[in-house]
Amino acid sequence: MTERQVDLGLKGKVAVVTGATAGIGLAAALKFVEEGARVAICARSADKLAATVELLRAKGGDVFGLATDISRPEEIERFFTAVAGHFGRIDILVNNAGTSMRGPFLKVSDADWDADLELKLYGAIRCSRLAVPHMKKQGGGRIVNISTIGGKQPAATSMPTSVSRAAGLALTKALSREFAADNILVNAVCIGKIKAGQHERTAASKGRDADDLYREFAQDIPLGRVGEAEEAANVIVFLASGAASYVTGSSVNLDGGASSVM
Repeated sequence: MTERQVDLGLKGKVAVVTGATAGIGLAAALKFVEEGARVAICARSADKLAATVELLRAKGGDVFGLATDISRPEEIERFFTAVAGHFGRIDILVNNAGTSMRGPFLKVSDADWDADLELKLYGAIRCSRLAVPHMKKQGGGRIVNISTIGGKQPAATSMPTSVSRAAGLALTKALSREFAADNILVNAVCIGKIKAGQHERTAASKGRDADDLYREFAQDIPLGRVGEAEEAANVIVFLASGAASYVTGSSVNLDGGASSVM
Protein backbone atom coordinates (compact mmCIF):
# COMPACT_ATOMS: atom_id res chain seq x y z
CA MET A 1 0.00 0.00 0.00
CA THR A 2 1.55 3.30 -1.08
CA GLU A 3 1.71 6.22 1.35
CA ARG A 4 -0.77 8.95 0.52
CA GLN A 5 0.55 12.51 0.75
CA VAL A 6 -1.63 15.51 1.58
CA ASP A 7 -1.67 18.21 -1.08
CA LEU A 8 -1.26 21.47 0.82
CA GLY A 9 -2.34 23.52 -2.19
CA LEU A 10 0.81 25.63 -2.29
CA LYS A 11 1.94 25.01 -5.87
CA GLY A 12 2.47 28.34 -7.61
CA LYS A 13 1.77 30.40 -4.48
CA VAL A 14 4.26 33.13 -3.56
CA ALA A 15 5.59 32.89 -0.01
CA VAL A 16 7.64 35.69 1.55
CA VAL A 17 9.91 34.59 4.42
CA THR A 18 11.92 37.17 6.37
CA GLY A 19 15.11 36.21 8.17
CA ALA A 20 15.44 33.17 5.94
CA THR A 21 19.17 32.36 5.82
CA ALA A 22 19.35 30.09 8.88
CA GLY A 23 17.35 28.16 11.42
CA ILE A 24 13.57 28.23 11.27
CA GLY A 25 13.42 30.74 8.41
CA LEU A 26 15.65 28.61 6.19
CA ALA A 27 13.78 25.43 7.13
CA ALA A 28 10.46 27.09 6.25
CA ALA A 29 11.79 28.34 2.91
CA LEU A 30 13.02 24.84 2.07
CA LYS A 31 9.63 23.35 2.98
CA PHE A 32 7.78 25.89 0.81
CA VAL A 33 10.05 24.97 -2.11
CA GLU A 34 9.37 21.28 -1.46
CA GLU A 35 5.63 22.00 -1.63
CA GLY A 36 5.96 23.79 -4.97
CA ALA A 37 5.59 27.38 -3.78
CA ARG A 38 7.61 30.23 -5.23
CA VAL A 39 9.67 31.84 -2.50
CA ALA A 40 10.94 35.35 -1.78
CA ILE A 41 13.47 35.67 1.03
CA CYS A 42 15.38 38.42 2.74
CA ALA A 43 18.04 38.82 5.41
CA ARG A 44 20.58 41.46 6.35
CA SER A 45 23.70 39.66 5.09
CA ALA A 46 24.01 39.83 1.30
CA ASP A 47 26.56 36.98 1.25
CA LYS A 48 24.43 34.62 3.33
CA LEU A 49 21.37 35.56 1.31
CA ALA A 50 23.10 34.78 -2.00
CA ALA A 51 24.21 31.38 -0.67
CA THR A 52 20.68 30.61 0.52
CA VAL A 53 19.13 31.57 -2.81
CA GLU A 54 21.62 29.25 -4.53
CA LEU A 55 20.74 26.43 -2.11
CA LEU A 56 16.99 26.83 -2.64
CA ARG A 57 17.39 26.96 -6.41
CA ALA A 58 19.48 23.80 -6.26
CA LYS A 59 16.45 22.17 -4.62
CA GLY A 60 14.35 23.20 -7.63
CA GLY A 61 12.89 26.37 -6.18
CA ASP A 62 11.75 29.47 -8.04
CA VAL A 63 13.40 31.92 -5.65
CA PHE A 64 13.93 35.66 -5.33
CA GLY A 65 16.15 37.22 -2.69
CA LEU A 66 17.12 40.74 -1.67
CA ALA A 67 19.34 41.82 1.23
CA THR A 68 17.04 43.71 3.61
CA ASP A 69 17.19 45.03 7.15
CA ILE A 70 13.68 44.52 8.53
CA SER A 71 14.27 47.22 11.14
CA ARG A 72 14.46 49.84 8.34
CA PRO A 73 11.12 50.90 6.78
CA GLU A 74 12.65 52.03 3.48
CA GLU A 75 14.37 48.68 2.99
CA ILE A 76 11.16 46.77 3.72
CA GLU A 77 9.31 48.84 1.13
CA ARG A 78 12.05 48.26 -1.43
CA PHE A 79 11.92 44.51 -0.80
CA PHE A 80 8.14 44.17 -1.16
CA THR A 81 8.10 46.34 -4.26
CA ALA A 82 10.77 44.09 -5.77
CA VAL A 83 8.91 40.88 -4.80
CA ALA A 84 5.66 42.11 -6.34
CA GLY A 85 7.51 43.18 -9.46
CA HIS A 86 9.27 39.83 -9.77
CA PHE A 87 6.41 37.43 -9.04
CA GLY A 88 3.35 39.62 -9.67
CA ARG A 89 1.63 38.54 -6.45
CA ILE A 90 2.09 37.79 -2.75
CA ASP A 91 0.06 35.00 -1.13
CA ILE A 92 1.90 34.21 2.10
CA LEU A 93 3.97 36.19 4.59
CA VAL A 94 6.08 34.59 7.31
CA ASN A 95 7.29 37.25 9.74
CA ASN A 96 10.33 35.42 11.07
CA ALA A 97 13.08 38.06 11.33
CA GLY A 98 14.14 38.58 14.92
CA THR A 99 16.71 38.14 17.65
CA SER A 100 16.56 37.17 21.32
CA MET A 101 17.58 40.31 23.20
CA ARG A 102 17.05 39.88 26.92
CA GLY A 103 18.43 41.00 30.25
CA PRO A 104 17.60 42.42 33.70
CA PHE A 105 14.94 45.12 33.42
CA LEU A 106 17.04 47.86 35.05
CA LYS A 107 19.88 47.26 32.57
CA VAL A 108 17.76 47.39 29.39
CA SER A 109 18.25 50.81 27.83
CA ASP A 110 15.83 52.81 25.71
CA ALA A 111 18.06 52.02 22.73
CA ASP A 112 17.67 48.28 23.44
CA TRP A 113 13.88 48.64 23.66
CA ASP A 114 13.78 50.65 20.43
CA ALA A 115 15.98 48.17 18.52
CA ASP A 116 13.93 45.16 19.63
CA LEU A 117 10.55 46.73 18.90
CA GLU A 118 11.71 48.07 15.53
CA LEU A 119 12.85 44.65 14.37
CA LYS A 120 10.25 42.30 15.81
CA LEU A 121 7.07 44.34 16.25
CA TYR A 122 7.33 47.20 13.75
CA GLY A 123 9.00 44.88 11.25
CA ALA A 124 5.96 42.57 11.33
CA ILE A 125 3.58 45.54 11.20
CA ARG A 126 5.29 47.07 8.17
CA CYS A 127 5.64 43.79 6.28
CA SER A 128 1.99 42.95 6.91
CA ARG A 129 0.86 46.42 5.84
CA LEU A 130 2.62 45.95 2.49
CA ALA A 131 1.52 42.33 1.97
CA VAL A 132 -2.19 42.64 2.84
CA PRO A 133 -3.22 44.74 -0.22
CA HIS A 134 -1.79 42.05 -2.53
CA MET A 135 -3.66 39.34 -0.63
CA LYS A 136 -6.93 41.28 -0.70
CA LYS A 137 -6.57 41.74 -4.47
CA GLN A 138 -6.26 37.97 -4.90
CA GLY A 139 -9.15 37.09 -2.61
CA GLY A 140 -7.13 35.84 0.34
CA GLY A 141 -3.78 35.02 1.87
CA ARG A 142 -1.90 33.84 4.93
CA ILE A 143 0.26 35.59 7.52
CA VAL A 144 2.27 33.53 10.01
CA ASN A 145 4.03 35.44 12.79
CA ILE A 146 6.91 33.67 14.51
CA SER A 147 6.88 34.30 18.25
CA THR A 148 8.04 32.49 21.38
CA ILE A 149 6.31 30.92 24.35
CA GLY A 150 7.84 33.80 26.36
CA GLY A 151 5.29 36.08 24.73
CA LYS A 152 2.59 34.20 26.65
CA GLN A 153 4.57 33.27 29.74
CA PRO A 154 7.37 35.82 30.33
CA ALA A 155 10.26 34.86 32.58
CA ALA A 156 12.38 37.10 34.78
CA THR A 157 15.08 39.01 32.89
CA SER A 158 13.28 38.26 29.61
CA MET A 159 12.84 41.85 28.44
CA PRO A 160 12.65 43.39 25.92
CA THR A 161 12.03 40.29 23.81
CA SER A 162 9.10 38.89 25.84
CA VAL A 163 7.27 42.22 25.62
CA SER A 164 7.77 42.63 21.87
CA ARG A 165 6.65 39.01 21.38
CA ALA A 166 3.53 39.59 23.48
CA ALA A 167 2.72 42.62 21.34
CA GLY A 168 3.18 40.43 18.26
CA LEU A 169 0.58 38.00 19.58
CA ALA A 170 -1.87 40.87 20.07
CA LEU A 171 -1.12 41.99 16.51
CA THR A 172 -1.83 38.46 15.28
CA LYS A 173 -5.25 38.34 16.94
CA ALA A 174 -6.23 41.86 15.85
CA LEU A 175 -5.21 41.29 12.21
CA SER A 176 -7.02 37.93 12.13
CA ARG A 177 -10.29 39.59 13.13
CA GLU A 178 -9.93 42.63 10.89
CA PHE A 179 -9.12 40.69 7.72
CA ALA A 180 -11.16 37.50 8.20
CA ALA A 181 -13.79 38.82 5.77
CA ASP A 182 -11.03 39.12 3.16
CA ASN A 183 -10.05 35.46 3.67
CA ILE A 184 -6.67 36.52 5.04
CA LEU A 185 -5.85 34.10 7.84
CA VAL A 186 -3.36 35.24 10.48
CA ASN A 187 -1.74 32.93 13.02
CA ALA A 188 1.34 32.77 15.23
CA VAL A 189 3.75 29.96 16.08
CA CYS A 190 5.19 30.26 19.59
CA ILE A 191 8.57 28.62 19.63
CA GLY A 192 10.07 26.91 22.66
CA LYS A 193 13.51 25.31 22.66
CA ILE A 194 14.50 24.61 19.04
CA LYS A 195 18.03 23.76 17.88
CA ALA A 196 19.57 26.94 16.53
CA GLY A 197 22.86 28.64 15.83
CA GLN A 198 22.36 31.06 18.72
CA HIS A 199 22.28 28.18 21.23
CA GLU A 200 25.37 26.62 19.68
CA ARG A 201 27.23 29.96 19.82
CA THR A 202 26.23 30.32 23.46
CA ALA A 203 27.56 26.84 24.21
CA ALA A 204 30.83 27.57 22.40
CA SER A 205 31.30 30.85 24.28
CA LYS A 206 31.11 28.89 27.53
CA GLY A 207 33.38 26.10 26.30
CA ARG A 208 30.50 23.63 26.25
CA ASP A 209 29.36 21.08 23.72
CA ALA A 210 26.07 22.05 22.03
CA ASP A 211 24.60 18.58 22.53
CA ASP A 212 25.30 18.87 26.23
CA LEU A 213 23.42 22.19 26.32
CA TYR A 214 20.49 20.66 24.44
CA ARG A 215 20.36 17.77 26.93
CA GLU A 216 20.17 20.34 29.73
CA PHE A 217 17.29 22.13 27.99
CA ALA A 218 15.50 18.80 27.49
CA GLN A 219 15.23 18.18 31.23
CA ASP A 220 12.33 20.65 31.41
CA ILE A 221 10.57 19.45 28.24
CA PRO A 222 7.92 16.71 28.59
CA LEU A 223 8.86 15.17 25.23
CA GLY A 224 12.42 14.86 26.53
CA ARG A 225 14.22 16.58 23.68
CA VAL A 226 14.82 19.90 21.96
CA GLY A 227 12.91 20.49 18.72
CA GLU A 228 14.31 20.64 15.20
CA ALA A 229 13.95 23.62 12.85
CA GLU A 230 12.23 21.32 10.34
CA GLU A 231 9.50 20.58 12.89
CA ALA A 232 8.81 24.30 13.21
CA ALA A 233 8.76 24.58 9.40
CA ASN A 234 6.13 21.85 9.15
CA VAL A 235 3.76 23.81 11.39
CA ILE A 236 4.46 27.12 9.63
CA VAL A 237 3.82 25.69 6.18
CA PHE A 238 0.67 23.92 7.34
CA LEU A 239 -0.74 27.22 8.69
CA ALA A 240 0.13 28.88 5.38
CA SER A 241 -1.62 26.18 3.37
CA GLY A 242 -5.10 25.37 2.16
CA ALA A 243 -5.22 22.56 4.70
CA ALA A 244 -5.53 25.17 7.48
CA SER A 245 -8.46 26.99 5.88
CA TYR A 246 -10.44 27.27 9.15
CA VAL A 247 -7.56 28.29 11.42
CA THR A 248 -7.09 31.98 12.18
CA GLY A 249 -6.23 34.05 15.23
CA SER A 250 -4.44 31.09 16.82
CA SER A 251 -1.10 31.06 18.63
CA VAL A 252 0.27 27.53 18.39
CA ASN A 253 2.82 26.42 20.98
CA LEU A 254 5.73 24.47 19.48
CA ASP A 255 7.60 23.56 22.62
CA GLY A 256 7.38 19.84 23.26
CA GLY A 257 4.77 20.44 25.96
CA ALA A 258 6.98 22.73 28.05
CA SER A 259 4.56 25.63 28.41
CA SER A 260 1.80 25.58 31.03
CA VAL A 261 -0.11 28.36 29.24
CA MET A 262 -2.41 27.61 26.29
